[in-house]
Amino acid sequence: MKSIIFTICLLATGFSQAIEEKLYKQHGDYKIFYSAFNTSFLAPDIAVANNIVRGKDKGLVNIALVKQLGVGLEGKVTGTVSNILQQTQTLEFVPVREQNTVYYLAPFEFDNEDFLTFKIQVLPPSGDGPRVYPYDFKFQKKMYVD
Repeated sequence: MKSIIFTICLLATGFSQAIEEKLYKQHGDYKIFYSAFNTSFLAPDIAVANNIVRGKDKGLVNIALVKQLGVGLEGKVTGTVSNILQQTQTLEFVPVREQNTVYYLAPFEFDNEDFLTFKIQVLPPSGDGPRVYPYDFKFQKKMYVD
């Protein structure tokens, strides 16, 4: 069931199209895929199974850290979302693990035609290699009440 969320959140059009449309940020060897959408796009049973509150003014942001396409990595994701009036919400990311991947989801609220700025920080896994540094980025999206 959870893999359906990942498909809707990030892969509805496929990794290749997400890459083509530049719906990711590059950080060294990592690609950080991102998306934000209205929760009303989720089927009610999927939302219930994953403790997601659906609503016409409720959104979900998805972040996936990958080195190899199709394999999301553990990391730490934090962030905020703000509207043009600088009203800010802290994003509470929850990791969703399934098989060999992990991605991060955070709910937020919005008004119709809100132009939102998402400020995200991703800390890749430390591993045994050289020290990793957090990567800060932002993206913007206009959200519509469904």
